[in-house]
Amino acid sequence: MALNIPGLVAVIVFYVIILATGIWAAWKTKKEERKGNRTEVAIVGGRNMNFIVILFTTAATWVGGGYINGTAEIVYLPSKGLAWVQAPLGFLSAFIIGGIFFVKPIRSKKYVTMMDPLQETYGNAMGSILFIPSLLGDIFWFAAILASLGATVSVILGVAGYISIIISACTVVVYTLLGGLYSVAYTDVIQLLFMMVSLWICVPFALLNPATENIFYTAFNGSYQAAWIGNIETEYIGRWLDDFVYLSLNSITWQIYFQRILAASSTWQARITSCMAGVLTAILAIPSVLIGAAAASTDWNQTSYSSPSPAERGESSMILPIVLQYLCPTYVSVAGLGAIAAAVMSSADSSLLSASSIFAHNIYKKMLRKKACETEVLCIMRISMVVFGSVAAGLAFLSHSVYDLWFLSGELVYALLFPQLCCVLFIPNTNTYGSAASFLFGLILRLLGGESTLKLPPVIRYPGCRLVDGIYVQLFPFKTFTMLVSLTTIIFVSYLTRFLFGKKIIPIRWDVCNIMKESKPHNLQSSSEEQIDLRPSSINISHLDGHT
Repeated sequence: MALNIPGLVAVIVFYVIILATGIWAAWKTKKEERKGNRTEVAIVGGRNMNFIVILFTTAATWVGGGYINGTAEIVYLPSKGLAWVQAPLGFLSAFIIGGIFFVKPIRSKKYVTMMDPLQETYGNAMGSILFIPSLLGDIFWFAAILASLGATVSVILGVAGYISIIISACTVVVYTLLGGLYSVAYTDVIQLLFMMVSLWICVPFALLNPATENIFYTAFNGSYQAAWIGNIETEYIGRWLDDFVYLSLNSITWQIYFQRILAASSTWQARITSCMAGVLTAILAIPSVLIGAAAASTDWNQTSYSSPSPAERGESSMILPIVLQYLCPTYVSVAGLGAIAAAVMSSADSSLLSASSIFAHNIYKKMLRKKACETEVLCIMRISMVVFGSVAAGLAFLSHSVYDLWFLSGELVYALLFPQLCCVLFIPNTNTYGSAASFLFGLILRLLGGESTLKLPPVIRYPGCRLVDGIYVQLFPFKTFTMLVSLTTIIFVSYLTRFLFGKKIIPIRWDVCNIMKESKPHNLQSSSEEQIDLRPSSINISHLDGHT
């Protein structure tokens, strides 16, 4: 494929703008660091970031390359369709649930990261173990979206994918390293604006192409493949609900979410921002839906792409860049590429900052070097950015394998980390024994459900488990079932061990986690800004009814 010189120049200009914005934000960070805690400025923006900036950076983080590419792909797939596009509504639910239930308790003690309450309750050792699935999720996510960008660039610009992966990773690492959350947030604003404008420019060209039939007709009467509106067969309802609840609850349990919540100047602002970001995230899926519908309504024989169709060639995952390349003019497809690049970078920098923040603050500062000064912690944070960024860039060349590993790590966060976070925030007297038992049991139960990525056949075949194309598919909502079992385990084991030690049924000298020395319930002393009472009598267990 010939090199697209105008497109390449446009993309280079875009990268220069983003890098310049990140460097400007780094200068602003230096000014803020003179006013207070340097680590807090780098990680949570000094807790006084602008409302609009937080709103845009929160939405931009979730609207990544996988989000806009994946939405178009699902709408286009003959076996899926719009009925299976769950991410927009799932993220909307997640942000509303997070804003209502999680914002106040996580802000009450001015935590710096999501891991702080976990370490405070279960100890540093257990906290470091709980960090592992979160770290893997951030790295695999970074790698997956870099891989998505590399594939897109190769289609539209004719440039080798590995070049865009390396350049994008280096750009993200540089401005994130220099400015922390300020650089990430302000570049996210530019990226989100560019993304919104660019994608909407592409939509009318894709819909009005002569090869594309009216999408309102093909929504229910597919001309070239199945109707793109899709449907949910009765036997797949359990799987659909499992995926939706997973998205609605698991999306909360990430440092990238709490990093923005903690950066707000007040609890009220954090709650409003969370809910509005959910709405904005859902709206930003509309262009991708329309592009996917256009692809499903196109006679590809009338385009230079020719036959067979992308679905028949196994290129459904690339449907968005294919539409931009073959249904839009060159200058429009370049704008669409810019939108994808913006989406990728807005998510990549957030995952990089998330992983390095937790490592520097929770692992290095709290465990390895408790007397480390602010300068040392920031230095470690920046070194970890380079290391994690390099690892993610290397993994990006694995392409589909990285996507599989990202999905698996996300499911582990859902099954292992979400129940633990719920307990430390809403349920008193859970302890390290319950946490360890829940982590171990949840991990085993999830792996026994099977995982094609690791070539693990399901040992536990839940109701509806079937063999599809040589791979076992669980139709039972086993991800949510595993999460609920993990949640039940931590509560049961925590109260059981406290009872056994309290009644001297087990000798106190065997209490290696010293839970009996902490006889009073978790009392998260509130800051002067807001007070929260977590005594047993005041806990509302109904808060646990929701999850991502």
